[in-house]
Amino acid sequence: MTVKQLTLPELVSKCVELGVRGVGLWREPVRSHGTRATARLVRAAGLSVTTLCRGGFLTATEPAERARALDDNRAAVDEAATLGTDTLVMVSGGLPAGSKDLRGARERVADALAELGPYAAAHGVRLAVEPLHPMYAADRCVVSTLAQALDLAERFPADQVGVAVDTYHVWWDDTAPAQIARAGASGRIHTFQLADWTTPLPEGVLDGRGQIGDGAVDMREWRGYVEAAGYTGPIEVELFNDALWARDGREVLAETVARFVEHAGHR
Repeated sequence: MTVKQLTLPELVSKCVELGVRGVGLWREPVRSHGTRATARLVRAAGLSVTTLCRGGFLTATEPAERARALDDNRAAVDEAATLGTDTLVMVSGGLPAGSKDLRGARERVADALAELGPYAAAHGVRLAVEPLHPMYAADRCVVSTLAQALDLAERFPADQVGVAVDTYHVWWDDTAPAQIARAGASGRIHTFQLADWTTPLPEGVLDGRGQIGDGAVDMREWRGYVEAAGYTGPIEVELFNDALWARDGREVLAETVARFVEHAGHR
């Protein structure tokens, strides 16, 4: 998504050129290119798929809508398995129209995870519950903190459900470092993602993730937290940013790699 203006073949080619060994993919472009064709493309280039985004949106109360959501998430698990990634990132979903019941919505997420976790594990895929910044709680994700995400995940085996740690969403939370340690102790950090926090946020706030180094987040500090918790997996950069999308994608990808090395690499 950082360079969604690139086609998948262009993305893979530029990753190889820059020495990027893994790529996190989103379902929409994968489906457009073809899931099996994407798997072949990535594999032939010597890359791995680090995660697939996204599953989730599990808070519906209407039975038919809930059944459709579960079916779509099972399809997402199947796609992840075909791509060869062991991690499906889950964005829980917001409040149903007219509802003010956050606790009830989170319980429906737990109920869905109870159905989806065993299915995912049977396909070699883990579900990574991603907490989103509280500004998204109403419309996109009722899980706002790592503590809330872990309270959900810990109801299930770690090989079924863990968490995603995204700096954009948790950097403000002074309890997050302790929650990262908690997640690491039970092997539940399933992915680690970087994006910076810049202001002012754009209208709609969704596409306001800053390029690494442009904002308020100390990337190296957060990398230290997850590594101290035992995480040794891939680190993704996930930027939703209209200004970056308007530029040449190859240039943006090269810049992002350079920023990662400068701001999140080891000294």
